[in-house]
Amino acid sequence: MTEMRRTLLWVVFSMSLVLLWDAWNKHNGHPSMFGPATASKNVAAGAAPAGSAPGAQTASALPSATGSTEAPLAPSAAADTASAAVSRKVEIATDLIKATIDTQGGSVVHLEMLKQADHVDRTKNEVLFDESATRLYKAQTGLIAAQGGGVLPNHLTVFDLAPGDLTLTEGKDQLSVKLVSPSVGGVRLTKIYTFHRGSYVVGVRHEVANESAAPVTPQIYYQLLRDGNPPSGESSFYSTFTGPAIYTDASKFKKIDFKVIEKRGAAEKPDHDTAANNGWVAMVQHYFATAWLLGAATDDQSPREFFTRKIDTNQYSVGMIVPMGTLAPGATQSMDSRLFAGPQEENVLSQIAPGLDLVKDYGWLTILSKPLFWLLTQLQAFLGNWGWSIVGLVVLLKIAFFWLNATAYKSMAKMKAIGPRVAEMRERMKDKPQQMQQEMMRIYREEKVNPLGGCLPIFVQMPFFIALYWVLLASVEMRNAPWISWITDLSAKDPYFILPILMTLTSLLQTWLNPTPPDPVQAKMMWIMPLAFSVMFFYFPAGLVLYWLTNNILSIAQQYLINKKLGVLGK
Repeated sequence: MTEMRRTLLWVVFSMSLVLLWDAWNKHNGHPSMFGPATASKNVAAGAAPAGSAPGAQTASALPSATGSTEAPLAPSAAADTASAAVSRKVEIATDLIKATIDTQGGSVVHLEMLKQADHVDRTKNEVLFDESATRLYKAQTGLIAAQGGGVLPNHLTVFDLAPGDLTLTEGKDQLSVKLVSPSVGGVRLTKIYTFHRGSYVVGVRHEVANESAAPVTPQIYYQLLRDGNPPSGESSFYSTFTGPAIYTDASKFKKIDFKVIEKRGAAEKPDHDTAANNGWVAMVQHYFATAWLLGAATDDQSPREFFTRKIDTNQYSVGMIVPMGTLAPGATQSMDSRLFAGPQEENVLSQIAPGLDLVKDYGWLTILSKPLFWLLTQLQAFLGNWGWSIVGLVVLLKIAFFWLNATAYKSMAKMKAIGPRVAEMRERMKDKPQQMQQEMMRIYREEKVNPLGGCLPIFVQMPFFIALYWVLLASVEMRNAPWISWITDLSAKDPYFILPILMTLTSLLQTWLNPTPPDPVQAKMMWIMPLAFSVMFFYFPAGLVLYWLTNNILSIAQQYLINKKLGVLGK
């Protein structure tokens, strides 16, 4: 039994070190040991993705950010689309966002959230879309023709801005911004962005007019273009996902790592869905996300093709292509979509589109994390403070597992009580290991002690506390949320390290209350482990440290009372 406990201890400690090393590797740009073993596959250049309509033009034919394409634009058409006029940046302001649209392509190239402070410099707003020296992240749309067709208005085309307001004024609930392209390939494209008060969802309508004398078969592409760098201010001691995601009813939520796209061969097929009549595409990062959604209100059933690709060095895109059918000469057709760009507020996301709340990634413990987050929000509604809500939730969990913990602590108290007897026996029989093991088992039987009795109940409840850990790490509600006094942001580390120091002290006190292992090496490890783990907590968000500290204090109180009742304090 002693060997089993020692083995169990080393397994837990070793796995913790492995997880820490893996998180450090991911933070520094190295592949995860638990990620895909091989690079996923891509669409062959110039070939239609699996499941696409015959003759459809693929993502490889989309114009890149720099104007180059794998299926190049015709020289005359390229000149028409990129150089017909001088582009300019147009700023739009609502109650929640300040956005910038570039008239070249009518792309959203900058978006800052007025209610979210920057994580590094809180005097500034959090910026999502950006086109600067340090960040490339924007939303683009345009038209491509069916295979063999000509060039149509795309995100390189310079649009004209129609007259109208650019600021959502008091008393108005929505603001529309209209951009009209010149005729390219006999087709004129009108983009209408509709911003709504109190919403991070922007309506985007594409009106396509065939002004030529021949039928055309346009397709609309929607893509999110981003560099592969993690958001600024991310910690080295925990890792969160940054990258593209695709959702379909068939495969549900699928994350695609930038490194997978980077390593993918030109003739390889991706490991995500490439065609469906439902779903959306997104770019995900810690606390925030952007997504292209079809339909004006809910996800519609239009057929669509999905793609991910590398655009340039450290530049990647995720998107979808939607066929519009054949437009006769003189005909006009429109298609509605929505662009979401904002915080991962779980309750809001679930109402925008099916599965959109999954961009808030809880990993494999989602089934536990979602009800815990719901309970946390109920406590916050009652207490009015996210910090005290964390304390309250831990208290409720400890109450729910009270008797299970009591069983564990009683077992540990009994082990502590017989500790001196076991230590004396081990010293007396140290040269007779087989007899020592038999004698130890006899003592355990006489005292009715199970050496693993203190471990198993704790392992049963560990998934719940790990799930709560991910809830607190992933919830944007913790950003800039104060608790008391010096804790003004539960998503940032404690500026004075008071919580981590208390966390370290309570961890050491717990070790003292636990039975001392008879093996000297194991006994030293019991004291080293809390100190090793405490290093991480100095850099963890204050909300996470508060959660572990509360759990420690409640555990100590329960264990102290049981030890006192059984008369084993100080032994």
